[in-house]
This record gives sequence, structure tokens and C-alpha cells, in this order.
Amino acid sequence: MISKPLVFIVSGPSGSGKSTLVQKLLQLPGTMLSVSATTRYPRKTESDGKWYNFVSEAEFQQMIERGEFLEYAQVFGKNWYGTPRRWLDEAMAQQKDLVLEIDVQGALQVKKTLPDAIAIFVLAPSREDIERRIRDRGQDSEDEIRRRLERARQEMLTYSKYDYAVINDDLDRAGAEVQAIAIASRCRVAQREHRIHEILKSFGG
Repeated sequence: MISKPLVFIVSGPSGSGKSTLVQKLLQLPGTMLSVSATTRYPRKTESDGKWYNFVSEAEFQQMIERGEFLEYAQVFGKNWYGTPRRWLDEAMAQQKDLVLEIDVQGALQVKKTLPDAIAIFVLAPSREDIERRIRDRGQDSEDEIRRRLERARQEMLTYSKYDYAVINDDLDRAGAEVQAIAIASRCRVAQREHRIHEILKSFGG
């Protein structure tokens, strides 16, 4: 019997550096990214199908009606984001662990559906760091920055719902930590049981 691929959820406030840490996870062999669907317009640096599939609101609503999402939510009362279920099937077919970069609301939905999913919460070291990182992007108005900072505060109150917390004050160390979480999770007895049985069989047991 082949073990089921693991599902890693990575979330955290805007400006926490979670996307960079997701890339660190994806450097591990045997991992793949779940590409979210969203109704927002792509930024200049984004291309369809890499981190997001950009769809119309009508398309998104049709996907909801067809039950195609593992989780979905509307953010800031504007754009919709969702994780298509098909990525779970794809991970199973490829026997790869699946990495989801989703917000807190989505993470809690996934944990209800997939309680064995491993949830990692990424934090910046301070409010000032988050504000600086958001401003350095040069993409948001003052109102948007205020909303993101308030949302960050609210999201951090959910930390206890997660399995692991990574404080991203040093990228090399934080990257090593998310990789260590993934490697340790792969070594759990439940994940290695089929291999253990094979080894036992070699003893005639």
C-alpha cells in the first residue's frame, strides 16, 4: 500500500514572506504547488498558471456550484480566491506532497476537510517589518496598507490553530525550518508504515 501524499498549508499575514518560504518548500524533491484560482487581476510580475489561475467572477461562481473547490473565500469583500480539489488528485497521481499557500480563512476550511494536513503559520518579526515589506512592493494605497495591517493583526490571533509557527526574521533559518518540518513529517510512522512492513517481510515476518 502506497502512503497518501502529505498536504502542507502555508499561510500568514501579508508581508510575512510566506511566498518565499513556499519556494523553499518546493525545492524539496517530491513536492508540488497547488495553484489557486482568483478573480483578481494579475499584477505586472504575474503570469497565469504559475501561482494563480486568473478567472472571471462568473467562472469562479460556476466552479463553486460544481463543487470544485477544497476551500474558497472572498477577501476584503472584493476578490475571490479558492483551492481547486483537482490538485489533490494530481498529487496522488504523481505521488508528490502538495503545498497550499492560502490565507487563514482558507487554511481553517482545509483543516476541517483534511485534519491530517500540516499547517504552518509564517510571521514577520514585528508590525514595522510587515509595513515596510508592504510599502517596498509599491503596489498598495494608504487605505489598502491600513487594511492589510489590521488584517495581519487579526490573522495572527489564529496562530494556535496551526501545527507549526515559523518566524521569518532570517530567511536562511526560516527556509531551513519549513524544510525541516516537511522532512520530519515524511518520517512519521504513519507515512513510513508501508516501507516498514516491506522491511519486516524481508525478515520473513
